[in-house]
Amino acid sequence: MPQNLMLKPITLGSLELPNRIVMAPLTRQRALQPGNVPGPLSAEYYAQRANAGLIISEATQVCPEGQGYAWTPGIHSQEQVEGWKQVTAKVHAAGGRIFMQLWHVGRISHPLLQPNGADPVAPSAIQAQADCFVVDPDGTPHKERTAMPRALESAEIAGVIESYRSGTANALEAGFDGVEVHAANGYLLDQFLCSNSNQRTDNYGGSLENRVRLVLEVLDAVIAQTGDSGRVGLRLSPMGTFNDVDDANPLDTFSYLLEQLKSKNLAYVHVNKPDWAGGTYEGFDELYQQLRKVYPGTMIHCGGHTPESAASTLANGDADLIAFGRGYIANPDLVARIAAGAEWNKLDASTLYGGGAKGYTDYPTLD
Repeated sequence: MPQNLMLKPITLGSLELPNRIVMAPLTRQRALQPGNVPGPLSAEYYAQRANAGLIISEATQVCPEGQGYAWTPGIHSQEQVEGWKQVTAKVHAAGGRIFMQLWHVGRISHPLLQPNGADPVAPSAIQAQADCFVVDPDGTPHKERTAMPRALESAEIAGVIESYRSGTANALEAGFDGVEVHAANGYLLDQFLCSNSNQRTDNYGGSLENRVRLVLEVLDAVIAQTGDSGRVGLRLSPMGTFNDVDDANPLDTFSYLLEQLKSKNLAYVHVNKPDWAGGTYEGFDELYQQLRKVYPGTMIHCGGHTPESAASTLANGDADLIAFGRGYIANPDLVARIAAGAEWNKLDASTLYGGGAKGYTDYPTLD
């Protein structure tokens, strides 16, 4: 069966993976409070899915200012490190491998989520037409339109880079096999990349080289901290408009970025197709084909795949691994289901965000 392509081992940076199926990063908003600490239920959730060739954790804020949704976990306190140790220990005991996705939301936030009620930060003081998720002082949770951000001062950029470095150090202390830098989906690094959200006039804005600079400097800091570029991945979403970002020329922007990545020997570049509403974006597949020609390294493709489309993508050489998101939420034994050609469990969308075990750790396996 063509699906067997997904079941072949592959070397990914410093790891040997038993298959080419990746569990995509998935925000589930179940961190324990106070402190945004992963708990035993999260450890069970990830361990159930250790059959993946690689698990990429949910997006995890590298500093308190990086939070844009209530109940998402962090990696900036010792309590969070200890919580994550439970997760990595259970995943490794189940035979799995796991990277942490490092996250800073930038302007996709609100003073209710920020230390001391401050304004969120961004490349430029441009409010996103997007939502975050907050908890009112009386404990009421709800969606809220993102607040007007303030533009980061040039002198503050070094602190942002340091938060990714320290987040990497904490992730390694917590037992992760590596880290993925989140530069996609309209969050801080993507805000710097995209021309509509970055109107700066310093060394981090204006020209293409300047807009790409922060991503490259963050990667350099993360690689230096790991001591092994094969333990570092990067996620991108060319043509993505989620969270109100838009780039005037994504082919130029992301081709230039990928050219700069060639010498960094990353474990992988993870490209997310912008299919948030289940649709397709005209021109994305053609853009991706051109980007694939630019970058000779390992690439993960993510976005609404079926076993058939995933196998075809691998067979055509369009990617080296395939990431599944929604499929992995509802099917903890996804690899076994793909191998057997078995039917997938249906996703219960009402349990995606927040809550407890329901819709999190109670999906049935084949046996």
